[in-house]
Formats: sequence, C-alpha cells, structure tokens
Amino acid sequence: MQTGICLFLALAAAAETRAAEGWTRFRGPNGSGIAEAADLPVQWAEKDYKWRVKLPGVGHSSPVIWGDKLFLTSGDPKTARRFVLCLKTSDGSTLWQREYESKKHEMNESNSYGTSTPAVDGERVYAYWTTPDEVTLLALTHDGKDSWRRGFGPFASEHGGGTSPIVFEDLVIVSHDTESKSSLFALNRTTGETVWEIKRPKTDVENRASYSTPMVYQPEGGSPQVIFTSRAWGLTAVDPKAGKVAWELRDAFPARCVGSPILAGGLLIAACGTTEPQQVTAVRPPSTNAQAKIAYTVTKYAPYVPTPIAKDDLVFLWGDSGRLACIRAATGEQVWKQRLEEEFYGSPVRVGDRLYCISKKGEVFAIAAGDKYALLGRNPLGEASFATPAVAGRVMYLRTFSHLISIGGK
Repeated sequence: MQTGICLFLALAAAAETRAAEGWTRFRGPNGSGIAEAADLPVQWAEKDYKWRVKLPGVGHSSPVIWGDKLFLTSGDPKTARRFVLCLKTSDGSTLWQREYESKKHEMNESNSYGTSTPAVDGERVYAYWTTPDEVTLLALTHDGKDSWRRGFGPFASEHGGGTSPIVFEDLVIVSHDTESKSSLFALNRTTGETVWEIKRPKTDVENRASYSTPMVYQPEGGSPQVIFTSRAWGLTAVDPKAGKVAWELRDAFPARCVGSPILAGGLLIAACGTTEPQQVTAVRPPSTNAQAKIAYTVTKYAPYVPTPIAKDDLVFLWGDSGRLACIRAATGEQVWKQRLEEEFYGSPVRVGDRLYCISKKGEVFAIAAGDKYALLGRNPLGEASFATPAVAGRVMYLRTFSHLISIGGK
C-alpha cells in the first residue's frame, strides 16, 4: 500500500514538472510570454540548431508543448486545408499529422490559414480556425484521435481570424468577437459541451472583431477572472465558474485589439491600433468597493499587433514598425526608447533577463530586458516569420512561414 502511494505521488510530481516545463497556449504561461531557461544563446548560426524541419503548408501560429510532444497548426494557401501536427521535441520527427478540408476565403494579406495557436492540456490539444461561414474548435487526443468538434457560427471580418483558445481548469475558453453577432464561450474540455455563453450586447462600434487571446487574472482574496479585450466592449472580466461578467470597462480602446492583455505592476495592460491610432491602456482592476479605472495610456511607441511583455517593474513595448520602448509598469513613464530597422508581427518572449522577438523578415532579435537598451544578438532564420517563439525545457522553438527550428538545450 505504501509503495502504491509513493508511486502515485511520484507520477503526480512528474506530471506537474512536465506541465511546468510546457508551453501550453499562445505566449506560454497565462499568456505572459515568460520562461526561465537561463542558458539559451543570444547569438547563433545554422550549425547550432538542434533541428530544423519543413512543415506542411504555411502559417503564423506558435507551437505548444506538453512533455516530449509539440503541437502546431498550419494551412495550405491554395486549398485552405488545415493541418494539425504533433512532433517529437527531441528531434522534430512527426509523430502524427491530421488534415481537414476547409474553405478558401478573403482575408488580410498578412493572415494565413494557420494563424491561431492551439492550446494543450494533459489529455488533449485544441485547435481553432475560422471561415466566414463557421468557426471551428477541434479537440484531439495526444495520439491524434478525434475527441470532439464544435462550431460557433460565422466569423464576420474582412481580415480573417486570429484569436487563440485557452484552457482554464476544466474549461476551454474562446473569444468569438466578430463584426456581427459576438459571444464569449466556455466549453467542457472533456466533452466539448457548452458550459456558458455570454452574448455580447449589440453595438454600432466599428472594428469590433477582436484578435486578442484572453488571460486569467487572480484578484487578491477573490475568485479568478478571465480578461478579454476588444474595441467595442473594452476590457471585460468574466467569472469563469459562474459564466457571468464580473466587471467591464468600456471605451478602454480607441481602435482594434490584436495583441493580448498582460498583468504588470498590479495593472492590466493591453494595446490596440490600426495604422493610426495605436495606444497602450493600463487599467487598475476594481477593488471590492471601487470600479475599474484607466491608470494611464501610452500612444508614442505603442504596438498594434505584438503583445507587450513585463519584467519586474518594467514593461517593454515592441512595436510593429520596430519602435521599442521601455516604460514603468506603475506609471507609464518612459525609461528608454530605440528604433530597429525591421518590422514585426510576432510578439516578444522573455527568457530570464533577455527578450526575443522575430522580425517579419525572419531575424531573431535578442535584447536585454533591463532599464538600459542593449542589443545582444541578431539571428537570421532564412525565411520570413510572423510567429511568436515558444520556450520549454530549456529549448526555444522558432516558427517561420514553412519551417520549425529548435535551438538550445545543450
């Protein structure tokens, strides 16, 4: 009996370790983009890759990792066929590949049929894609077998889809903010059945389709809240257990939300934009007897597509046009600014005290995450990229349009 208990505890600890070392959603742990693999290089050459593999189709999604398995989505630009892949993290070999017929449609020229990042837990991987006729959320087991499939009706947007699902406890949560009917959904992760749906109120606000991926906020002494951002409904906090809006701050964003929210200095921070204006909004969540309030906004050096990232009391704004800024999380005060001669769609990740971000041309910039600007390395990948790096088990995974690269872990 004692041996059985010890074995159970050992297996549970191993499972916790695999989860802790994993990268289970867009931008990793709770969307923070933060990992602690201290020995990753800042400068490398092609000979330093652990492996580099060709992918079917093309795409801009990021890989997600659970234990020794890596999951990724892609799409065929000629047919709109969607791919869900599982690779072995040690050598990049394909463990399985599933293909799904889809429908070609108009979208932004910078979008793809493989843009949304999947989410993964200990049993399943959840892949998401859109067409104008229907949104699809697909659950597969870790060995590639169908678990369940759900549709959410039309996705109305000239730009195509871009948000990604997240897993919170026993729920798979999806933002379905479109230019038409919109809702927030939570599904039972085992069965795919709807646990709750929050229908968005009607509005005439333009650019209400959101491409942002939600995060979980834990108020001190309170229940968890899932944070959604959108142009039309601002910052929305949902109680995931009750399936009800806990609070909402309208008019938080003057433009479309593409980047995702983060937590820094006790504030919820998110960006919005079009060509102009672009703005970062920092919101102070409500206490028991108060309402949510805007703490400050930043318009200079604000990103549109890339998501901000934090370290201690600093927030780093990595702009689409290569304009970088470091601000104080509590006040928005600018600490430094810098201009890179590149453009970016992928978001930065932080590994210890370094930031990594891939330019649209496919060059990985490594920059010090500190109160003084320092360029640590520039690393061309040989192909364009709109993707965000993933980090797990002291290894970084870099996705270009049609390849996946593994670096580190030596």
